[in-house]
Amino acid sequence: MSTCEELSGKRVTVAGLGVSGIPAAKVLHGLGAHVTVVNDGDDERARAQAAELADWAAARSASDKGGGRRAGGISVRLGDGDTLPDGTELIVTAPGWRPDKPLFAAAEKAGVEVWGDVELAWRLRETGSGRAPAPWLAVTGTNGKTTTVRMLAAILEAAGLKTAAVGNIGVSLLDAVLGEEEYDVLAVELSSYQLHWAPSLRAHSAAVLNLAPDHLDWHGSMAAYATDKGRIYEGNEVACVYNVADPATEDLVREADVVEGCRAVGFTLGTPGPSQLGVVDGILVDRAFVENRREQAQELAEVADVDPPAPHNVANALAAAALARAYGVPASAVRDGLRAFRPDPHRIEKVAEVAEVTYVDDSKATNTHAAEASLAAYDPIVWIAGGLAKGATFDELAARAADRLRGVVLMGADRALIAAALARHAPDVPVVDLDRTDTGAMAAAVREAARLAEPGDTVLLAPACASMDMFANYNKRGEAFAAAVRTLAAERA
Repeated sequence: MSTCEELSGKRVTVAGLGVSGIPAAKVLHGLGAHVTVVNDGDDERARAQAAELADWAAARSASDKGGGRRAGGISVRLGDGDTLPDGTELIVTAPGWRPDKPLFAAAEKAGVEVWGDVELAWRLRETGSGRAPAPWLAVTGTNGKTTTVRMLAAILEAAGLKTAAVGNIGVSLLDAVLGEEEYDVLAVELSSYQLHWAPSLRAHSAAVLNLAPDHLDWHGSMAAYATDKGRIYEGNEVACVYNVADPATEDLVREADVVEGCRAVGFTLGTPGPSQLGVVDGILVDRAFVENRREQAQELAEVADVDPPAPHNVANALAAAALARAYGVPASAVRDGLRAFRPDPHRIEKVAEVAEVTYVDDSKATNTHAAEASLAAYDPIVWIAGGLAKGATFDELAARAADRLRGVVLMGADRALIAAALARHAPDVPVVDLDRTDTGAMAAAVREAARLAEPGDTVLLAPACASMDMFANYNKRGEAFAAAVRTLAAERA
């Protein structure tokens, strides 16, 4: 029996309204499931979403004229996300819902399975056009996921393949597997949340880019976080791609249960060994997917083809190249894809050069691991940092960055944590504490950074913290930085 047939007539609870819950509810309703949506919030936005969803379901059911599989309307329970509705046979959850919620404890006690939207998409992937489902090339990691997936999609497109960058990147996997578009292969970004709720996922090939403490409040421990990341390797068919510089990623490969013949393939910024991709004299080379990997290497691209050619971004490019090569993409497509790729905004993005000082926006560096990678790309630096620490500590970051710092400007709710780490590990570096959490603080931060900077320096926004204490998201934070830099440039023109 297909998954579609199994879901028809089933009582399914969807946990959470929003970007994943609403599409899941609609898909399930269309397959004939009896759908109940539960949601923690009961605010104006949630009520509007619930009304819109109920109207949509009623209209769809009315237009079915008795010939389809739809099972009536969709019921929505607001402000009650912890109670398991009577008769529930399956839960489909939004990825952000924590596994320790009472809803899931009740489901476990009742023997009810819990799927995420990724799990639902995976199980439905064969129900679209009738052709063989598109294989998934999957990427996870603490940092670099979106960039790597978009690089991978650019390489696949350069090889003439019909593809899309989907998953946590913002394009719904449900839309990708159930839509009319037919893909050859999908480049899939997966978060630790999504992987936790996707027990049957089996990718063609997958990569874990890096592992650093993040979202530990959700997972409960670093071990649990790593375990969820490692799920991406389960059942891989061709290649498990890992980071040579991060042994924890290789440990996850060793622990994975894969298809016989699946290979471990490393990527490194150094000279690669057999079954690795790496860098030699400014050239990205492949010693994994060549006929004689012990004695031969295939040139793929130049470091200069990577935009920007910062070390961590070159690592992203190597991971993307490894997954593309695992799928059989020629070396020329790796080069052409990387040349065509343009990074998303707010990811080590050069904003302007003012009075011989370069201003770089890496607002996406929302944790210490990402900020460390960004800081390693420049020297000397005036660093703008601060925000919500999310339980992070900053001693290791401050110690490693100390020699590169001309000065530091701090703002945001948890700036004192960074200031204390700098006092311990970089006591001679000037630190400006703005003591502000309002959005206007960014303009002041840029002015203070300009005052500290000297010709040849880089003013780098790499906050190492989340943005929500001051801004709606990291995009708004980056936009505020860019606007402040443009104002500065206009004043000094």
